[in-house]
Amino acid sequence: MKRIKQIDIKRALAMAGTFNFLCSCAKACLLPFLTLYFRQLGLTPAMTGIVMGTKHFITLVWSPAASLLSKHYNKRRAVICGSVVFSAAAALLLLLIPHTDMHAWTCNASDPHVGPPQNPSDVLSVNITGPVTSHPKPHVSQSLVTHLPDADRKAPVIANETSPHHHHNHSHTTESPLLYAPQKNESKVLESSSSSLATPVRNKRSELKSEQQTGEKKDESSLGFLGSLKVMDTQHQLFFLILIIMCVWEVASAPLEWNVDDGLYEYLDFADASDRYSSTRVWGVLGAACGVGVTGLLVSRLACLIAAQTSRSVVHFYCYASLAFLVLPLAMSLPLYLNKKRNRTSGLLKALQLVRGSPQAVLCVFTTLLVGVANSAIDNFLLWQMQDRGSSELHMGLSLALALLSQAAFPLMAGRVSRLLGPRRMLAVGAASLGLQCFYYSFLWGAWAALPAQVLSCFSSGALWWAVKLQCEDIATPGAERSVRRVYKSLSIHLGSALGSLAGGFVAQSIGLTWMFRGLAMVLMVWCVCLPLLQWKAPHHRRINYSRLLAADASEASDSESEQERDWLDKAMENDKSNNNSARKVYYR
Repeated sequence: MKRIKQIDIKRALAMAGTFNFLCSCAKACLLPFLTLYFRQLGLTPAMTGIVMGTKHFITLVWSPAASLLSKHYNKRRAVICGSVVFSAAAALLLLLIPHTDMHAWTCNASDPHVGPPQNPSDVLSVNITGPVTSHPKPHVSQSLVTHLPDADRKAPVIANETSPHHHHNHSHTTESPLLYAPQKNESKVLESSSSSLATPVRNKRSELKSEQQTGEKKDESSLGFLGSLKVMDTQHQLFFLILIIMCVWEVASAPLEWNVDDGLYEYLDFADASDRYSSTRVWGVLGAACGVGVTGLLVSRLACLIAAQTSRSVVHFYCYASLAFLVLPLAMSLPLYLNKKRNRTSGLLKALQLVRGSPQAVLCVFTTLLVGVANSAIDNFLLWQMQDRGSSELHMGLSLALALLSQAAFPLMAGRVSRLLGPRRMLAVGAASLGLQCFYYSFLWGAWAALPAQVLSCFSSGALWWAVKLQCEDIATPGAERSVRRVYKSLSIHLGSALGSLAGGFVAQSIGLTWMFRGLAMVLMVWCVCLPLLQWKAPHHRRINYSRLLAADASEASDSESEQERDWLDKAMENDKSNNNSARKVYYR
């Protein structure tokens, strides 16, 4: 007889909490600062929004598909370990992209190692008007004769050499094109002679250019996408390389969360301790706060360039990769269980039907979707706004850590707040708090200005998801709570974030970051005004207490019977008793 292995619930919870802490810490070391790295590379807000939106779309589609395939083939642990390793390797691929201009790296003005960045217009004015004491002639002649043919280049040089004024005043010249311009009469002669000499040369060059263009078109048609990428400018080449690497990275990292969540939950559910799995999520929020705060502090203490041609932003990638490989031994020993009787696909479809059948749940879906759009725009471009106001990685890391800690502190006051407001009002309060945050972000004035608004994350994220949790419990049938909650998270975190990244990138590029935050604030405030009216008009289905129905006794069941059935049963029992008594009397006689 096969011996049943004993399940250690405390050990499983400890390992689950440690895994969530380290994984969230690794993601927080890099993902909040990733759009800032794209900005340093030279991507526009629209390009950054496309990259981040594609990332969320891949997660939305690939996470359930990969989780279903890994369960079907019983490869859940192999998928978890492979996701940890390949996601770390794919993140390091971004460091292999060559930097086009190292002067484009932005550093804080208070950095003692690097001075404030110079304005390109100031540098250009100095180069044009400033005196040049050494070799002015080659610089000016090269700038003036760059676009001329060979026959035209010789004429100004001969004229300048025969000019006595230039011969005597060579040491006192400045960088001005007037000193090297020929006389008016000489210029007419030179133009006519040079044009006659340069005509066959130009014809030959036009023929060569046409031949080169036809050859390039043939090469592009044969190479396809690579050929079209070859003729793009540097910025679009950089954009497509980053987009390809981000797609590979997200394909590798997307299956991790769902597989770990399902495996650990089914393991605890097998031991009738699934209700204790929610306690491990707090460690994920604490790990994210620790990772973003410590990484911001570490990077801010480094110089702008930690080595030759190496920016200090690479520390985020190295911290992410090192923590990912630290998680690998823990991923190999996670307690997982495969419940083949549980069908995840039918559970998600049933959860969608439950959400669609309740008007209050549909309003909650629209609220979470709108909140996801706003949160993605904040996650992508808040650090850009802070950097424009002089914030360093220290200010950014501490502000994001404060937001996560305030979000984790909401369950401590959730009981009192839920009794005062209720789940429906908490949705409106969460969306209104997020709108106030967006409106505050548009008026940042200094490096530490974003810190007071981060305290509102206690209500904008904590209260909102607490209300979503209560809504899930209100409409879900027994055993479908996780599926309904997963539907809400997928719609908000992934679908809403994808739409918000795309829309936020184009809006920020067209009207600027300041008006983008103000527009988000206006949309959220309008929805907060309309949401209570829609909730009041929508019918509210009363929750059915399934535990009370299951615990109903026989007396309650008998009360539901009709009077006719009772009379028929009583008459049958009386007849049976009379027949038995008469039979006994006859037997004793």
